[in-house]
Amino acid sequence: MGFGQGVSGLNAAASNLDVIGNNIANANTVGYKQSAAQFADVYAGTKIGLGVRVNSVVQSFNQGNIEASGRSLDVAITNGNGFFRLTSPEGAVYYSRNGQFQRQEDGRITNMQGLQVTGYPAGVAGGAGVQPQPLVISNAQMEPRATSSITAKFQLDSRATVPTQAFASAPGVPPTSNMFNYSTAINVYDSLGNKQQLMAYFAKSGAAPTVPGGTDWQMYVTDVNGNAVGGAPVTLSFDNAGALQAPGAGAVTLTQPAANGAQAMAMRLDLTGTTQFGADNDVKQLSQNGYTSGSLLGFSVNGDGTITGSYSNEQTKPLGQIVMAAFGNVEGLKPEGDNVWSATGASGQPLVGVAGGSMGTLRSNAVEASNVDLSGQLVNLIVAQRNYQANAQTIKAQDTVMQTLVNL
Repeated sequence: MGFGQGVSGLNAAASNLDVIGNNIANANTVGYKQSAAQFADVYAGTKIGLGVRVNSVVQSFNQGNIEASGRSLDVAITNGNGFFRLTSPEGAVYYSRNGQFQRQEDGRITNMQGLQVTGYPAGVAGGAGVQPQPLVISNAQMEPRATSSITAKFQLDSRATVPTQAFASAPGVPPTSNMFNYSTAINVYDSLGNKQQLMAYFAKSGAAPTVPGGTDWQMYVTDVNGNAVGGAPVTLSFDNAGALQAPGAGAVTLTQPAANGAQAMAMRLDLTGTTQFGADNDVKQLSQNGYTSGSLLGFSVNGDGTITGSYSNEQTKPLGQIVMAAFGNVEGLKPEGDNVWSATGASGQPLVGVAGGSMGTLRSNAVEASNVDLSGQLVNLIVAQRNYQANAQTIKAQDTVMQTLVNL
């Protein structure tokens, strides 16, 4: 027996202890994947081996536990083998399972080491040669949207009587209560995001009904100054079951002239579902699709990687989509430190896509913990320590033999 086998065993055991110690040190590192040393015996033309060597150190990419974090830009990959795709300012590409991100002052999304998260900007779909690019969440105001559609459902009281006076409205001379049976406000927005209030007045008609046996109502619409809105009045025709027969869906368009720098307005009014029953006048539904401008208040990451911004005008809109990457052989990735890997020939080329399927889905306000089995590593540590001691004993035994020879 020579010293070589014992020395190689000590070196291999020391390397194993290093690997186990690194796993234990990273037991609380988000996105870390535990490693294991693999060994190979050494022969050189003889039946008696020359010892052992570390063949490779491989990482286990099993998913770690998903833990809540409470940060909107903490993102965990669940139920999949995908990686976040990150780029350095110099253009180098890295991959990570650590989803602890932050937003820089210029709107870029980076990890804690400054690598930029890549994806597709809002309105850009992946594929067809579209390359991911660093994502930026802009602080720009959300542009206003002019109202183009109003959806309303009213309940009109069939017990109402015909108003005693014909409806009339003019600036400074609003309609009086004996000109209508019911009124309600409708808020709309012009092209500059200015809120405008329209008033809808309903008056039961005493004229012959459009639908035999039914009832007609007149719907008058004015602006806040009392001017009649274009497209009004509207005749609402009900049958004897109280169902609206006319106008049909989309048959009414209300208009307002251009004013104060804003464009003229044309608003499609849908009254489908309006009824006339023996019940009090009431609004059952009233909505419109316009809104004023808004400031960015916050954002969240959806399961498909879409970053959705929330604005002060109570609207939301997509700000971009995080891309992911997968590899044919994840064990071929090269660890680069700082919780990132780089692609190699052994890993294969990255397959870039969005969350879903085998790549997994994303969960906001959560992170993927280290997959280190601490109990198992402590047991492995004891075994590796005994192995180191055993190899030291072989060297000690060889030294005793040598001393015996010297003493002859």
